[in-house]
Amino acid sequence: MKYLLWGLAVIVLSAFLFVLALRTIPIHVYDGFESPHLSHFRWTDRRFEPGAVAFEKSVVRSGRRALAITVRSGDRPEAASESGAATERDELMESFWLFSRSGRTYVYSFSLYLPNNFPQTPERLVIAQWKQLCEGSPCVPDNPILALRYEIGRLQVTRNDEHGETLLYQGSEDVRGKWLDFRFVARWDATSKGTVDATLQGRGIVHYQGLGPTIYQPGPGYPTHALIYFKTGLYRDALHEPPWTMYVDEYRKDQCSASGCQ
Repeated sequence: MKYLLWGLAVIVLSAFLFVLALRTIPIHVYDGFESPHLSHFRWTDRRFEPGAVAFEKSVVRSGRRALAITVRSGDRPEAASESGAATERDELMESFWLFSRSGRTYVYSFSLYLPNNFPQTPERLVIAQWKQLCEGSPCVPDNPILALRYEIGRLQVTRNDEHGETLLYQGSEDVRGKWLDFRFVARWDATSKGTVDATLQGRGIVHYQGLGPTIYQPGPGYPTHALIYFKTGLYRDALHEPPWTMYVDEYRKDQCSASGCQ
């Protein structure tokens, strides 16, 4: 019995030290989705239904495989509330030990593909988002601090804080039927040091700097030192429509050094 307890203590201590190391070592992550299995080190399956995420060989940005994400009616439903209509989703979410931390700057790059026949509707559709982790009861409002949306056939980038939503970018071109290469450089900060710079196909689309925070202010539900997590996939109003599919490839996340981002 004594040796069993010692063994359990060693396992718990090792796990604690492993997580501590992950939280202190700068984050550098890449996934080209070349493996036939989803990396559970990089991703969690908590935000999508079984079968919603599949490896794809015909629609690929680079290499041999990409990831297809399909949302079906009733997937991961959330009831309507004062903040909006009922929703459904299938999203790929980064694992907990890879969450970003406030006061630091990160570079995210990824490629998304919307098929030529992808629906163009005025209802809510979020295809990538960053959310701030809450503590205890749900935070109000529970909105992404930064979101990439596709509504009325237009790409949008929006930012949220306790004062509401701000539109940072809205495109006009039809982006379906081609790979969209995004790069976001974000400093998550509750002060005016918060920044968001974004490019699409190498062209600048967002330059938010010295204008205010990029996370919710510390308050009820929000810790002083914020954690921010990334998700991509399909998060839409519950439309009772046929399945929609998008594709993801070439994901990279790097924590910037004190000297800046590469």
